[in-house]
Amino acid sequence: MNGVLLLIPIALGLGLLGLASFFWSLRQGQFDDLDGAALRIFVEDEEDLAP
Repeated sequence: MNGVLLLIPIALGLGLLGLASFFWSLRQGQFDDLDGAALRIFVEDEEDLAP
């Protein structure tokens, strides 16, 4: 029973930390351009084409 009393607050704290970091990344604009990152692999760099 003592282990449960220790693990529940730790689990809740880690969950709140993950939720806070998710909202922080939303506010910083990490998820603004989802299509650009997926299509960037198809764009050839000009410096790679030079002999």
